[in-house]
Amino acid sequence: MNDWRVQLTTMELEESDIEATLEALRSGWLTMGPRTAELEQAYASAVGSKHAVAVSSGTAALHLACVVAGVGPGDEVIVPALSFVADAHAPRCAGGEPVLVDVVAPGEPLVDPAAVEAAITERTKAVIAVHMFGYPADLERLAAICDEHGLALIEDCAESDGGRLRDGSPAGTRGVCGCFSFFSKTQLGVGEGGIMTTDDDEFAARLRLLRSHAMTSVTWDRHRGHAETYDVTDLGFNYRIDEPRAALARSRLERLDHSLAELGRVAGEYRERLAAVERVEIPFADFDLGWSGHFAFPVLVADQTTRDALRERMHANGVQTTFYPSLTQLTLYAEKGPAPVAEEFADRHLALPFSPALDSERIELVVSELADGLRA
Repeated sequence: MNDWRVQLTTMELEESDIEATLEALRSGWLTMGPRTAELEQAYASAVGSKHAVAVSSGTAALHLACVVAGVGPGDEVIVPALSFVADAHAPRCAGGEPVLVDVVAPGEPLVDPAAVEAAITERTKAVIAVHMFGYPADLERLAAICDEHGLALIEDCAESDGGRLRDGSPAGTRGVCGCFSFFSKTQLGVGEGGIMTTDDDEFAARLRLLRSHAMTSVTWDRHRGHAETYDVTDLGFNYRIDEPRAALARSRLERLDHSLAELGRVAGEYRERLAAVERVEIPFADFDLGWSGHFAFPVLVADQTTRDALRERMHANGVQTTFYPSLTQLTLYAEKGPAPVAEEFADRHLALPFSPALDSERIELVVSELADGLRA
């Protein structure tokens, strides 16, 4: 598909994944139906959550979470300045406004609980905690802050499918809900899709209602004769996942633990080999690899100039990398800054090739190209 010697990531589909998707296509029922229900049951069981509600994307999950949490006009939602833009969009789509706060440190680019507490006002309604790159935010401190101030704690687990919190519990089980993504780069990538976890019966019921136009019955119910018609009781959305994607996610879920173990192996090899490389720092160095959902493997260099030159050299030699801007570096949210620590991390980091299929030979190639580029 490309000329990279080592590409940023790969999506490894097995024959069982393809057959599960084909079976859904052959069934003649493509909209949300029995395979979606099977996925939800399996995912809830895997996470240890009472409910799982599948939706069309991780962004849809974040939006629904804000809506069901009661975010509306005049409300504020605290969001880390280092995250994907969906975290800032979600409160705005619900009628509120994001308040961007800084991260702990370049070596721990996760939302700073102290910054969260300092940003709380009488208008604050919720906090979105992002498990950036798959590493867990400090949910113990954030939950205590939210409990003290009566705020909804929403976990953005888009980069942490299968990841764990610092107390060993699954990601997505500490806040009022967890929002996961099935985007292709994630550990359960199916193209587009997402799922939400919650132990709150009322919250789950509202999620299920609002994801399908707030209709009191869905098409699958009427097809089976469980309902003749429907009523619409609220302002809802078309956030349904389709059956082929649900079937693919369900199939891939069976191998999630294995995939995470392989990603942990790759991360461990990177850490070991990079320890001897000068002028590079490894974020999350003090974190237990077993906690992480392993979305990406970032490293830090001296500054943006060094990072850009290094990326250019590595790309010229066939090694693909990427980096992620802070929200305050995006035109739409520049006025929400500054966030100096998040911006420093954004300027200094690059994410190395990272996938379960990455073998030791290619890891050594990446590290060698990185070291050579820093010496150049």
